[in-house]
Amino acid sequence: MSNPPEQPSPVTPQADEKPLFGDCWSCRVLSGGGLLVSGGYVGMHARRAVRLGGPASMGTVVQMMFAAGELTHALSVLRHEIRTDSDLNTGRVIQFK
Repeated sequence: MSNPPEQPSPVTPQADEKPLFGDCWSCRVLSGGGLLVSGGYVGMHARRAVRLGGPASMGTVVQMMFAAGELTHALSVLRHEIRTDSDLNTGRVIQFK
């Protein structure tokens, strides 16, 4: 019996590819800072409505939750904790410092 020839793997290494906007500290600070400012702005307006004595409506609660999510996302961008699809496909574990 003869063995069939080995076929090349369909998975290509993606270590050569660079992210679209780079992976530099200034890019993360700029985008993370923008997310922090936008989350603070949304949260400020939601708190202002409650502080003036108005009832906490469903819209106000949604604004507060959106602001909290935006701030959390900003911190993860600044700390570089965003996992990419290539990290999940290769099973590589990311070590955070």
